[in-house]
Amino acid sequence: MATTAYKRFRMQIELQRTSPKAVRLPAGYRWLPWRSLLLERHAQVKWRAFREDLDGKVFSCLGDAAGCTALMKEIVGQAAFCRAATWMVVYQPEPDWPAVDCGTIQGVTRSGGMGLIQNVGVIPEHRGLGLGRALVQQALLGFVQVGMKVSVLEVTADNAAAVRLYQSLGFRTIQVLYRDSATGETMTEDEAESQISKWPRHLSGQ
Repeated sequence: MATTAYKRFRMQIELQRTSPKAVRLPAGYRWLPWRSLLLERHAQVKWRAFREDLDGKVFSCLGDAAGCTALMKEIVGQAAFCRAATWMVVYQPEPDWPAVDCGTIQGVTRSGGMGLIQNVGVIPEHRGLGLGRALVQQALLGFVQVGMKVSVLEVTADNAAAVRLYQSLGFRTIQVLYRDSATGETMTEDEAESQISKWPRHLSGQ
């Protein structure tokens, strides 16, 4: 059985040069800052956003509701979890209408002033309104507020729309990685190329 190695870009932005500012959402949408009681709601948005998308195939946990809950618990359980870079977008055009959770993003920090963006997700019914861009900008602002100097994320190369979004925000590719769909392991481009002759694989994204 052939194995797929998904090509992924590791992208970085220098926060001191971008000076991100607070973002206004379209009419009817509002921000929800992180609170622990929102964990399952974040997980549900993550699952609805990724279950039928490419990243739901690259990362099996994103295509499974329980997997998304486990992933959220793993992210927020880290000592370096960044509340300021973790947000949800909800849609509630009228006060007496039930709110719809439609976007999520999480952040963690690393030594050296690095903020890592995790899982930018918008459910299909609310795409095309700039919510993904707004989520990233809001997370970048959170990283600035806690003193981070750069922000890093990973994106699957085949996800052209996401790549264009991140580039338009000022992210640049600093490394090319490959993720083995069978094992979940990440490897460098050189490591992936060295394996082509050893076992059949398709390098998605080339």
